[in-house]
Amino acid sequence: MEAAGWRLDDADPDVVVVNTCGFIDSAKKDSIDTLLAAADSGAKVVAAGCMAERYGKELAEALPEAAAVISFDDYTDIGARLDDVLADRPLVPHSPRDRRTLLPISPVERSAGGHAHVPGHGELPEGVGPASGPRALRKRLSGGPVASLKLASGCDRRCTFCAIPAFRGAYVSRRPEEILAEAAWLAGQGVKELVLVSENSTSYGKDLGDLRALEKLLPALAATEGVERVRVSYLQPAELRPGLLEVIAGTEGVAPYYDLSFQHASGPVLRRMRRFGDPARFLDLLSAIREQAPEAGVRSNFIVGFPGETEAEFAELTGFLERARLDVIGVFGYSDEEGTEAARLGGKLDQDVIDERVAILSELAEELTAQRAEDRIGTEIEVLIEEDLGDGGYEGRAAHQGPEVDGSVTVQGIGLLPGQIVRATVVDAEGVDLIARIKAGP
Repeated sequence: MEAAGWRLDDADPDVVVVNTCGFIDSAKKDSIDTLLAAADSGAKVVAAGCMAERYGKELAEALPEAAAVISFDDYTDIGARLDDVLADRPLVPHSPRDRRTLLPISPVERSAGGHAHVPGHGELPEGVGPASGPRALRKRLSGGPVASLKLASGCDRRCTFCAIPAFRGAYVSRRPEEILAEAAWLAGQGVKELVLVSENSTSYGKDLGDLRALEKLLPALAATEGVERVRVSYLQPAELRPGLLEVIAGTEGVAPYYDLSFQHASGPVLRRMRRFGDPARFLDLLSAIREQAPEAGVRSNFIVGFPGETEAEFAELTGFLERARLDVIGVFGYSDEEGTEAARLGGKLDQDVIDERVAILSELAEELTAQRAEDRIGTEIEVLIEEDLGDGGYEGRAAHQGPEVDGSVTVQGIGLLPGQIVRATVVDAEGVDLIARIKAGP
């Protein structure tokens, strides 16, 4: 956008671009609410992102308040698209691509899909980094010592409840050299922690012909000058190989942090979800993690009220959580996603049953994660300082805490700086949040 003559203006914008989400009903509602609120500002509103990609013309017809609905394919020429919007030149929104993107993608199509290494950017404008995602340069819009780093786009798995492959397409890994170049650029921008993200990080490299690509990439990222911590998000238990477990647990600079996508614990429910596992296998996996990294952080999300979920299967889930000792537990009530296999399944539960189970599991999760935090009292942790709270208090996160979605640590100390990693002793816990004091001595 800047290369096309546009600039960011929070005070009096001509155009507001809303990056929508099309994953679950609550996210879609948030996206619509944000679009409508932006329209009230008097600026022209453009819908971008996954919801715009997924629904295209349908969204444009349902939301006349939006001046335009653009797809992923518009991103490379987004400056011109905004010129069109400002000049009131009509844009024809694309048709949803669900059926086409569900088909297998050939190696030729993969290489042409925009994730291959883009050589020779030459001198980039100040504050602009190498390509991040499909054919787009990167500019940080906010500071701070933590930044996400994209591994891949899309997903090849076909979980029955998930519509992501329909609008994000097949899994496409970014080349390691491209990721390393962006990591070096982020380090130059003052970033100390890299958070690796994708729809499924354990799939990284399989389309490049290397199932061990992530195991090789992590040490290289951790060795990037200026980077103090690397964190991996979105690990699929069915693909979590022993070698990857060892690299995450044993590589200096890689956080012993396991963001495991369990989704449920009952074997029959997981099979209806077209996923892997049962309580015994998941507990074995957690034991293997903690054998190598006893203080590892583990988080997961769970769907409650999936079609056909019996009281016994729900009880199997609660029993698993009572034994799993997870640091963070996300609970979501099932809702139909159009176009998914689960939406066509029988055995749908009444909404009041789903709501009741969500409430039960959420209360249990709050209790269990608070207990897990209390277990850390008296232990030593390494905290990345993110904010000076004043009066000798600083907010940061330990290695077992992911940004935004997990808890945080309030550190009591003097003269600390954002971006600094300090050793501290946990002295108290408030829910999933910890309170710690700087460790005296070396």
